[in-house]
Amino acid sequence: MDVFACAGCGTELTAPVSRVALPVHTHHGRWEDLHPPLMEPATYAVDPRPSGPPWRSWKEAGADAAARQGVFAPVHSVSFGARNRIVIAPGDSRSMTLIPGKCEGYCRGVDGRAGPNLACEGCGRAGATRMDDCGMWQAVWFEPDAVVRRPSALQAGPPPDWDDLEHADHRVPPVEPDGSWSRRWEAAAGVALAHLVAVTEDRPVNLPAGPVAELLGHAVGRYLDPGPGARSLALAGPGIHPPRPRPDVLLVPRHPVTGEPWRPPGDEGAVVPLDSGVWAYLAHPGETSPMPATGVLPEGVLRDDYPLSPPPWCPLTPHHGAFEDTLARLPAVRGPRLRRYRDAYRRAVPPASAG
Repeated sequence: MDVFACAGCGTELTAPVSRVALPVHTHHGRWEDLHPPLMEPATYAVDPRPSGPPWRSWKEAGADAAARQGVFAPVHSVSFGARNRIVIAPGDSRSMTLIPGKCEGYCRGVDGRAGPNLACEGCGRAGATRMDDCGMWQAVWFEPDAVVRRPSALQAGPPPDWDDLEHADHRVPPVEPDGSWSRRWEAAAGVALAHLVAVTEDRPVNLPAGPVAELLGHAVGRYLDPGPGARSLALAGPGIHPPRPRPDVLLVPRHPVTGEPWRPPGDEGAVVPLDSGVWAYLAHPGETSPMPATGVLPEGVLRDDYPLSPPPWCPLTPHHGAFEDTLARLPAVRGPRLRRYRDAYRRAVPPASAG
């Protein structure tokens, strides 16, 4: 495990933390909602893409400079901020204090609009930003040049691996306790569908029967029109080998630590990576009782006397911002077919509904 310390005076600014993959929903929340922490306790992640100010409009930056920042299609603005910002859960921060006058936000918290709003208690150096306003996952972000990483005396357990995806506690249910769709599912669906549009080049897709079609069918239909020449898709991953012959596209999990997509040995075909917790639910939905139970039921018998959440009133709708942002960052979007698709889709979706 590691700790992060102030680059100025050496004060330790975090509890011991272990690196994991940056969550795909990091920059995509639901407007006017309060969100839980982005990161699990005792973990951290690094965002390799530029983020924060300074910002330049697409016209000002130009296509070549934007591509060097990882943006390959016209967007409202391009970040030329720092790369490799480090994110932790707020509860893992240590020895920092809020900076008066830098705690602005939209309505329910702070959003970092004035730059770093946390300072080291040891030397007063500003180097981190607490973010917890509505629509944002709660997090503390360190500027990469403000901290140094040191090994911790605390030994970490074995890092999560592919086998952990079969554990019940790794699954992310698609519905929140209040009956609304999971914010994480909405973002994960938007990200995965951008990859699906890219690998199929805007061609129809046939989904496999079962949880994939039931939960993602509406979402896929929203972004890909039906028609002839449909591509085949199947769920695959640890313990779920693709059928033969191989489908055109495999829906696979991202590794919990590296973020790399799972692949069958020696396979170089098209894959669409999916949030590992969302993938785990599709692959192993299991029993999801929210109530504790005592005693032992007979083998194969499930409880049916616990209260169920009300079902969502509408089908799962992907987070449009997650879809747009991901598609603009895939080099394939520069091709003529996907460029036409993106232009047509942006005309069909008014800006007010893009939240």
